[in-house]
Amino acid sequence: MIVCCGEALIDMVPAEVLAGEHAETKTGFLPYPGGSPYNTALAIGRLGVPVQFLGRLSRDFFGERLITGLIQNQVGTDLIVRSGEPSTLAFVHLEVGKEPQYVFYTQGTADRSLSQADIPDALPEETRCILFGSIAMTMEPVASAIESLIFREHTQGKSTRLISLDPNIRPWMIHDREAYMNRFETWLGSTTILKVSAEDFAYLYPDLGLEASMERVLNRGPRLVLLTLGAAGTWALLCRDGGERIWVRAPGFTVRVADTIGAGDTFHGAFLAWLELKGTMSLPQLASLTHGELCDALNFANKAAALVCTRHGAHPPTLAEVEGFKG
Repeated sequence: MIVCCGEALIDMVPAEVLAGEHAETKTGFLPYPGGSPYNTALAIGRLGVPVQFLGRLSRDFFGERLITGLIQNQVGTDLIVRSGEPSTLAFVHLEVGKEPQYVFYTQGTADRSLSQADIPDALPEETRCILFGSIAMTMEPVASAIESLIFREHTQGKSTRLISLDPNIRPWMIHDREAYMNRFETWLGSTTILKVSAEDFAYLYPDLGLEASMERVLNRGPRLVLLTLGAAGTWALLCRDGGERIWVRAPGFTVRVADTIGAGDTFHGAFLAWLELKGTMSLPQLASLTHGELCDALNFANKAAALVCTRHGAHPPTLAEVEGFKG
């Protein structure tokens, strides 16, 4: 089972709507459940892999919609704390050929209010991977709460549980870059898999190229680095036992794009789901993956990410849809 930790919010996505006395076409916003860890949990659940979401969700009608979305997509809710704070809202700005831009409304909201007291003393015995990251790790008290969980699980279960980090950098959410960088590099020491985008690396290591950035983070703890490059595909760098390094590059798939919301989250979830479906969700098995197996995993995750781009909002594909996709 995979446990996804962090924010669950409502993406307010622009849409053309009829409004006014004369039913004129205007730009409005439609609410879609979202948040990087939330989207990733949905992607995993829709691929048929056991998954739980760990976080704090509002009892307001948006919170109810978030809970319903989890349940409908086979994501467990036993690790969720419900509260009276409002749900976080993220207004999205879309431009063709560019990454989505967001404005977050997070003050006093439920998901950012996750505290140490909300963290369970132990995760379910069947937990094999823990996922964290995104804007949850830029806000308090949620960042410290999840950080303590990750450090605990790394110390107690590093031989049996993988930890996967997606920083999903949103620069306007980071008020002290130096403090964030120091914290980020301590997380790397407890991380098994790092999933990053080219945009993330541009913020994290602006003076390094992509390959040098991948080498840098691999030297700080992770055994596998996954880099997403949008339509250009994905790269992977794996450190095997004994220090051998394997580079893999997989092309993307050409599709008619509706928007790219949730593409990186779906890639991340699909890659982890592939590990679980293939019985390789452990450190020894991860470190033993062959070049061909890594290619298969990247292609599987790339297909899932391509399919979600054909839909408005983050609506990940099912296993049947991924397996039937020819590209």
